[in-house]
Amino acid sequence: MDFENDKPNTKRENTKLPQSVIVIGAGFGGISTALRLRSRGYTVTLIDRLDSIGGRAQVFERNGFRHDAGPTVITAPFLLEELFQLFSEKLEDHINIVPLDTWYNFYFHDGRSFNYYRDLDKTKDEIAKFNPRDVDGYDALLRDSKNIFDVGFSELADQPFVNFSKMIEQIPKLLKLKSYLTVSQLVRKHIKDEHIRRAFSIHPLLVGGNPFSTTSIYALIHYLERQWGVHFCMGGTGKLVSELRDLMLRSGVKIELGRQIDEIIIENNRATAIKDTNGNQTTADIVVFGGDAPYAYEKMLPPHLNRQFIRRPNKLTKYSMGMFVLYFGARKTWPKVAHHTIWLSARFKELLKDIFDNHILSEDFSIYLHRPTATDKSFAPPNCDSFYALCPVPNLQASINWDTEGQKLRDRIIVALNQTILPGIKDTITDDFWMTPEDFQKDYLSKYGAGFSISPIFSQSAYFRFHNRDPQIENLYFTGAGTHPGAGLPGVISSAKVVEKLIVEDNIN
Repeated sequence: MDFENDKPNTKRENTKLPQSVIVIGAGFGGISTALRLRSRGYTVTLIDRLDSIGGRAQVFERNGFRHDAGPTVITAPFLLEELFQLFSEKLEDHINIVPLDTWYNFYFHDGRSFNYYRDLDKTKDEIAKFNPRDVDGYDALLRDSKNIFDVGFSELADQPFVNFSKMIEQIPKLLKLKSYLTVSQLVRKHIKDEHIRRAFSIHPLLVGGNPFSTTSIYALIHYLERQWGVHFCMGGTGKLVSELRDLMLRSGVKIELGRQIDEIIIENNRATAIKDTNGNQTTADIVVFGGDAPYAYEKMLPPHLNRQFIRRPNKLTKYSMGMFVLYFGARKTWPKVAHHTIWLSARFKELLKDIFDNHILSEDFSIYLHRPTATDKSFAPPNCDSFYALCPVPNLQASINWDTEGQKLRDRIIVALNQTILPGIKDTITDDFWMTPEDFQKDYLSKYGAGFSISPIFSQSAYFRFHNRDPQIENLYFTGAGTHPGAGLPGVISSAKVVEKLIVEDNIN
């Protein structure tokens, strides 16, 4: 795919006099929107309630151990490059993003493992160890994934879906791509071995979806990875966020931190100002909300806006899972443990059903284990390793006492890792702490503490996701995980491109 023609013109001017824009929420959606609008000539103020930008991409330091709160997987670095190109700068002059040779190591309940490599032939050799016939099946899966990518990402990811007619236009393409299938169904169509099926169905969990209910549109991630690879930013996501902050300051974006906005003031169907918890008001011509869209409609806007069709009653809306994230250091190293490990329990479909549908915290669990010290030794003191273990759990629609269950789950995770891929961790673990869905709700104002806002099922995608422009408030826009095109770093950054297009079009017409 050639994206050169899609890269923005660095000499960009708005057709009208510069207008003032307030962007609420300094996650990647808010940051990207602020930069894009600033490059258009708008006067931009980015506001966040936390003491540092990045949204959920915070950095935790504990006695020499550093932990990125996320995201930790970079699959579309060209989207980040575009942000620097807006101001005639080069990303590589500020950030070192390195490709990983081993993308993921999958560790299965029976002790078998599968390495998913950047090298295609090596990946196929790994697949053949489980079922030689699945090598051809993987090629077929990649072909399907590319076809989905060519439409679902290249054509639609940065296109607004604010009119139902736009959705209707895409139905023939979506039907041709069999987007009514789930990711799991598409994978099972091509892959026969149960282990490899699980490995290649895991991607929806990276954006908050259950592979057994998430639309197969998200199978495009297979091609996205194959085409551009899986990368890591040296210094971590915190380094990336820091450089984006400096880029905003150089370009003239004003940043206000530690300021919580509790109301978007609406007058005559226009957002005229924002008000913070101290009662201070700031006026603006345009307001962009970059936090969790459900929170904005419930807590910050007039109640009648909840009656829009896309903002269905809670009993009809499906939310993504919650996350239990255990951060810890270790006074030893495990050189053979990959940068990214997916540790899978004996149950797969049943465990996901407990998490997403039954809202049950089971005794068993699966883990995404992040070991940044596999690539960047600066994340830990000498001869030590830094980790986090992310465990999908029910969101706060479940009745779970995390004051007690957090410690129990932490202990079960450490025992399991000690018995398998991290022997000795039980005796060498240090400086551990964790976050639960309650922390995601409190720190990030995420409804139900959901890790990725609303779930990426078909009936909550494209037009049926939160619109990037409010249907009633003509100058109120939305970016972030809950909006089109969805969660994950590529989706969130692309949502900023959608907002940019809408604002420019609205101010030309």
